[in-house]
Amino acid sequence: MGAGPEHLRAAGLEDHLREQGHEVDLQVIEPASMKWRAEVQTSFELMRSVAEAVKAARASDRFPIVLSGNCLSAVGVIAGLGAPVGVLWIDAHGDFNTPQTTMSGFLDGMTLATATGRCWLELARSIEGFEPVPDTAVVMFGTRDLDPGEATALTRSGIVRLSTNATPAAIETALQSVSQTMDKFYIHLDMDALDPSEGRANGYTARAGFTNEKLQALLTAIAGGLPVMALTIASFDPSYDTEGTVCAAALQAAGTVVGRVTEPV
Repeated sequence: MGAGPEHLRAAGLEDHLREQGHEVDLQVIEPASMKWRAEVQTSFELMRSVAEAVKAARASDRFPIVLSGNCLSAVGVIAGLGAPVGVLWIDAHGDFNTPQTTMSGFLDGMTLATATGRCWLELARSIEGFEPVPDTAVVMFGTRDLDPGEATALTRSGIVRLSTNATPAAIETALQSVSQTMDKFYIHLDMDALDPSEGRANGYTARAGFTNEKLQALLTAIAGGLPVMALTIASFDPSYDTEGTVCAAALQAAGTVVGRVTEPV
């Protein structure tokens, strides 16, 4: 999945946005410590850099699109936007595990749990600007592949979850509700939110996902109805996308969101 960001660039993401009339500036974020890397240490190091870049982008009135191999960059984006911020989580997976519930030990599967203050709290606080996101400020869309402990934790949380079959009315109700708790929002888009019939985004795809048509409609509703301040496109492994359909959907998603958030009021 680490090949995803460069693949999206090579496929013409920047040109796609420029053709829509947007100015595009590029920044590559890499670990400062290139000689020795460890999953936890290096991941939080990258999140600190993401937070700095997002903060700088917003300060110059630019809209950050973060292309990331994994989901953990979300914590950096949230910190960069500064509290309070709401989260619209579009992903086949909840990423709501903690070290106590995880069955794989995969740090990426703890992203939303970290963002909501359930684990790695001291390391998260080392990211300037980070504060845990309240459950009431999170809406999950299309989450369907959960570990047992993760599913239990989500059920007990105050997070709203909508399936891929949620009606436009249900989506509008959820967005209106969360809009009363926050005045700025962040969209996290994991490309395996798409159904495998649309194309395989990575090796962790799950059935009952979004069609691309429904995904773009959801993004339009979110970006058109809430003050969205940043977008992440994550977890795209181009080696699985043999027909290029997931790549095309990702480019379209970026254009959909940026097009709506930059519309004249």
